[in-house]
Amino acid sequence: MSAMGVVICLAIALSAALGVYLRKRQTDNVAANREAVPVDFARDVPLDEHRRAADYTIARTRLAMGETLYEAAVSILWLAVWMAPLYALVSQFLAPGLTRSVVFVLAVAGFGHLLELPFSLTNAFWLEERFGFNRLTLKTFILDEAKEALLGAAIGTPLLYGMFWLLGALPDTWWLVAYVAFMSLTVAMTVIYPTFIAPLFNKFTPMEEGTLKARMEALLAKCGFESNGLYVMDASKRSAHGNAYFTGFGKAKRIVFFDTLLEKHSVDEIESILAHELGHFKFGHVRGMILQAAILAFVGFAVLYWAFGNETFAGWFGLPNDPGVVIVALLLAKEPLSHLLRPLLAWRSRKNEFEADDFARQIVGKEPMISALTRLTRDNLSTLTPDPLYATFYFSHPPVPVRVAQLRAAG
Repeated sequence: MSAMGVVICLAIALSAALGVYLRKRQTDNVAANREAVPVDFARDVPLDEHRRAADYTIARTRLAMGETLYEAAVSILWLAVWMAPLYALVSQFLAPGLTRSVVFVLAVAGFGHLLELPFSLTNAFWLEERFGFNRLTLKTFILDEAKEALLGAAIGTPLLYGMFWLLGALPDTWWLVAYVAFMSLTVAMTVIYPTFIAPLFNKFTPMEEGTLKARMEALLAKCGFESNGLYVMDASKRSAHGNAYFTGFGKAKRIVFFDTLLEKHSVDEIESILAHELGHFKFGHVRGMILQAAILAFVGFAVLYWAFGNETFAGWFGLPNDPGVVIVALLLAKEPLSHLLRPLLAWRSRKNEFEADDFARQIVGKEPMISALTRLTRDNLSTLTPDPLYATFYFSHPPVPVRVAQLRAAG
């Protein structure tokens, strides 16, 4: 391995160290505030629930510390130790060409998925089980893992073949063609996923007729939102956590409520949650996130173009200049930069959430929104006292106390 390879491995280690430091700040801050409910929530959140939320946050964050260090170690081992012999093994069975490159990437992805299983199992059957959230059975867990692996192979294999073929057919412009194809698929997936993929994992049923549906449809009409319908997802099959979202474009847009959300919230609260989601639609946040993804993907494909055309990149790690090797090495090497970009991307996401909150306040009033946020916090055992620096890096939504304070200040 060259000096540049050592620098990249060191950057991965330092990125992990930063992640551990930030998570340590989070556990310390939550523990320090465990015995006192924030004043704004003292009436609605009992002390025992606040303590339980603190314990859940601390346990989850400590598990994330271990996972952060583990993932960094695995990434470094792939770059410095494992990739070369794995490529040599694949090369014994396959001649140079597209298939060898594709099989190598799939092999790394397969082994990588297996290496992630210990933490997936620990999260579901220890952490979530301990705090009463897990409803997964081992059978469902195994079936989910198998489905995800098959879907990943079914989607990824033709994409890899296509990209590696373009690399030879259009050596100077392949990356632009691949970029356009990638973004076209990304947009198409907003329709394909809810229609064809999500039903492989969950059951989606139209919302029953009644007061709730009538209120939701009246709100949609008021906001000028045309959708393919209101659906209820059997989230309780896997978890007790609650949520709601909308997805798709045009007439394919659909609104999905977790059944766990409907079980625990009042009609007013559910209406405010939907109003918040409609705020994202009103302000074009989904289009904005796709534009953001398009910019990042463009940079990513440009870097791929450089890496594929630069024989020294793979050589930094003592690896052959095979397209499959290059793309895996690049994906592993990008983590430090991705980590540093997180605060900027999270800031934009939090800005969107504030705008959606304010839209909901204007449509249904601030009290239902405050009540819904408080209920979501209690039901999901979210901490009311996160560390500010940790939140800057990892919170895609503003901390609930900040959201509530802003809603109240708006009048």
